[in-house]
Amino acid sequence: MLVEIDNLRISFATPSGISDAVRGVSLTLGQEKLGVVGESGSGKSLTARAILKLLPGGAMMSADRLLFDGIDVMAASERDMRRIRGRRAGLILQDPKFSLNPVMPVGRQIAEAWRLHKGRRASRRVGEQAAIDLLNQVRIRDPARVARAYPHELSGGMGQRVMIAMMLAPDPELLIADEPTSALDATVQAEILRLIEDLVSRRGMGLILISHDLPLISHFCDRVMVMYAGRVLERLPAGELARARHPYTRGLLDCLPSLIHPRERLATLARDPAWLTA
Repeated sequence: MLVEIDNLRISFATPSGISDAVRGVSLTLGQEKLGVVGESGSGKSLTARAILKLLPGGAMMSADRLLFDGIDVMAASERDMRRIRGRRAGLILQDPKFSLNPVMPVGRQIAEAWRLHKGRRASRRVGEQAAIDLLNQVRIRDPARVARAYPHELSGGMGQRVMIAMMLAPDPELLIADEPTSALDATVQAEILRLIEDLVSRRGMGLILISHDLPLISHFCDRVMVMYAGRVLERLPAGELARARHPYTRGLLDCLPSLIHPRERLATLARDPAWLTA
């Protein structure tokens, strides 16, 4: 098993007291695609980032068990985590323009990641060629030219491909994709997802895909975990998402607009605490 989490809790100190952001989440992940869905603020990203110990300042984390490939993350030192982050587990964020260095060509940034994790003794020229090879793997046309470009010269889809290439440089076993396509149009979104699916399948990686897009998750992932207010409300195979029974999951599905049966008014979600115990 690649990831094992049991009773994960994450909280923050606020002027009004301790606020629990993640409340007793448990999950397991092997070489498969896990989709995590829920409203903004439901704890999706915090749960995924806890695996890498990349939480915001002031976060307080506890868990009965938090393992990455058998390594006890809760007991791991910062030095131990640096051997996991990037090298064995990669994180793709929502918008590449906030993740890439704006004053450095993207090829040099990819080469830097490759040399850090795989080619410490390699020359700069070898690193630059490795970056071009990685850009070619993510299906970028004319990778040598793109390697010389700066982030602001790239489209959103191109920037996201660069980020994927950078995360794949060290051949990680786990890829965490946090809303990787939300800033892209539908056509580019489909291309990026096909690319991620192909790479995950070909390299035998585990994938955690965080998204608000339920139809996307149902078609792309193997399993789905639905979160609300820091808790897991429902787990089910992705193919059965449309037939989900939990009232909160049903509410999320009913909120989706339909081109076949358009409605004048979309359904809304009531803040019903009963969801937490349904």
